[in-house]
Amino acid sequence: MEQIAHWQQHLTTLLTPLYERLFEYWPGMVAFGGLVLAIAMMSHAVLHKRDSRAAAAWTGLIWLVPIIGSVLYLLIGVNRIQRRAQQLVADHLDQSSEPHPVVQPRPADQHLHSLAELAGRLTGLPLLPGNLITPMEARDALPAMIEAINQAEESVYLATYIFGNDMAGRPVIDALAAALERGVQVRVLIDGMGSLYSFPTVMRRLRQRRIPCARFLYSIAPWRMPYMNLRNHRKVLVIDRSIGFTGGMNLRGGYICEPASTRDLHMRVEGPVVGQLLRSFAADWQFSARETLNVDYVGPLVCGPVLARGISAGPDADIGKRRMTLLAAIGSAQHEIRIMTPYFVPDQTLLTALQLACLRGVRVELVLPARNNMRLVHWASLHLLPWLVNDGCELYFSPPPFDHSKVMTVDGSWALLGSGNWDARSLRLNFELDMECYDPSLVAALHDIMDRRRQQAQRVSLESLRPFYLKRLRNAVAYLLEPYL
Repeated sequence: MEQIAHWQQHLTTLLTPLYERLFEYWPGMVAFGGLVLAIAMMSHAVLHKRDSRAAAAWTGLIWLVPIIGSVLYLLIGVNRIQRRAQQLVADHLDQSSEPHPVVQPRPADQHLHSLAELAGRLTGLPLLPGNLITPMEARDALPAMIEAINQAEESVYLATYIFGNDMAGRPVIDALAAALERGVQVRVLIDGMGSLYSFPTVMRRLRQRRIPCARFLYSIAPWRMPYMNLRNHRKVLVIDRSIGFTGGMNLRGGYICEPASTRDLHMRVEGPVVGQLLRSFAADWQFSARETLNVDYVGPLVCGPVLARGISAGPDADIGKRRMTLLAAIGSAQHEIRIMTPYFVPDQTLLTALQLACLRGVRVELVLPARNNMRLVHWASLHLLPWLVNDGCELYFSPPPFDHSKVMTVDGSWALLGSGNWDARSLRLNFELDMECYDPSLVAALHDIMDRRRQQAQRVSLESLRPFYLKRLRNAVAYLLEPYL
């Protein structure tokens, strides 16, 4: 014991000067460590960010806010996603399972042929004929989805960003549990962050009812799930591998409460394009739950007149597909572009494309919520809207309830519907699913909905978009955060 005490005293004698020296020089060591970290993070941003403005913004944040900026870049700036689903199920989800038409169909409008061909090259998926797309208000879509689940005989696959443990979510859970008792294969995928929007979360209720469920990119360990972005924002329901629902609607009580706090659009989908929705869900489920699902579409090949194609987008192999589709659609327009979206903060390339469309004589109509649930996004949008309005864009602000609908139409013949917004999250950072559709009758139905929204909205003049100095400064500062919004 005396020898041990002697060695402890000797060790203390040796280490005490070291501790004192470290304490004396720790500010310099921290500064040096912060410098090395900043150089490493800046190098990564410059080498890996495809958008030079995003790289410049991250570089500025890294150097102007030492250490904290580097940590933020590590948390939300680095794309660590490796879509193992694409590797593990490649043999099961190859193009051979797609119902390719013998002759690739073309839209009736000749000037949209190049748009259809471009989307085909981007996605690697065919444009499929024979579909029936029925747009529905959220209040009507929720009961329709529950009824479809109640009628399911073989399978129910549901993916959503937010699944509320509320008056909207609980009836869906009851229908899923009843389907499971009938022997139906039920699978539910919820985004890891979206599952936290209600407390207690819906996951506990799903597990209590023994419903097979998984969360996309979720972990209780903060070092394994530090993602504010890179979320699965897709909304997909596939019944019996033959009927689908998709759009922008989450499963939340705000759509059906009285009075409703949110409006939205969703679609009932019938026809071969349901197979593409099925494949999208199966890939995300494989990534999250490590289970391979049957992706063979078994419904009828002709249900309606719509040519349709699914467009999956995300920060993995699908990066840029949605943005390039939007650019191609804007460039293809000859008469009219109509857009309804809750979040409008496009990058400079998209903004310039819309300005050029206005200057070419194309009528551009934009309907946005007057009050947004994300103030920073709204302020950033207010900063860039004057340029569009000055070039001839017709801008409308719709009154409450908050309108979460996402629709774009071109020349009365083409429509893009789904989960994607016009902001950096949807264009670069999140996983989205949209559908491009070619059919004048469908677009006419969408225009009826948009016309009703516009009748309730207020036309915004250029003068009203020029508030006093402090508000303009606030909006400009908010727009500086565009790469992160």
